[in-house]
Amino acid sequence: MLVGTSGWQYADWRGVLYPPGLAQKRWLERYGECFQTVENNGTFYRLAGRETFESWRERTPDDFVMAIKASRYLTHVRRLADPKEPVEHLLAAADGLGGKLGPVLLQLPPTLHAEPMALADCLSCFPSGVRVAVEPRHPSWWTDETRDVLESNAASLCWSDRLGRPQTPLWRTADWGYLRFHEGGSANYPSYGDAAFRSWLTRFDGLDDAYVYFNNDLTGAAVRDAVRFARLARNRGHMVSRTEL
Repeated sequence: MLVGTSGWQYADWRGVLYPPGLAQKRWLERYGECFQTVENNGTFYRLAGRETFESWRERTPDDFVMAIKASRYLTHVRRLADPKEPVEHLLAAADGLGGKLGPVLLQLPPTLHAEPMALADCLSCFPSGVRVAVEPRHPSWWTDETRDVLESNAASLCWSDRLGRPQTPLWRTADWGYLRFHEGGSANYPSYGDAAFRSWLTRFDGLDDAYVYFNNDLTGAAVRDAVRFARLARNRGHMVSRTEL
């Protein structure tokens, strides 16, 4: 089980993950010392060139894994239509990560109603060696047809959580899993409580090949929660990636 955060460039992580005097250009190196994986959200807003992906590869440890969020041009502008060119453009750049490339996350707009065939066309553009997780956010997607599309393409339904509650069905559509924690409901907002983590770990029984990312970045909550979730997962018998502060 690989556990990390959604992004690494947050100013309020100084004093939590980053020493106060550490230059921002060294933050990724420091992150890689503490965590073995990250979900790169920046690629959603602006797709960097291949040379930037190569730099990320060179600046991280050999065992590092970087999941990348697909460009909003594909998911929010084109809304999955005519996916071949944007998928090829994304993968040509991300190939700079080499063996450190993790799954590609397709987060769909909350206003995008279910279009299973459009999703199938998009998934077919990814080569078999690239893992894809899909995070639909409109309830019309929760149908057998959607599940069949994901399963037939070995794509993982991205499980997601807000305030300790699943935002998706708990389908296992691939032999690997992907979970995003968006917002905790503990008294120490936006952190999560241990009870929510234990509930999720029960759902992961029998599934160690999984990626877990914390998107509740405010005040460094994501960093602290990732470490605490990993500790609870190890106590439950899961093999978990590096998560050290």
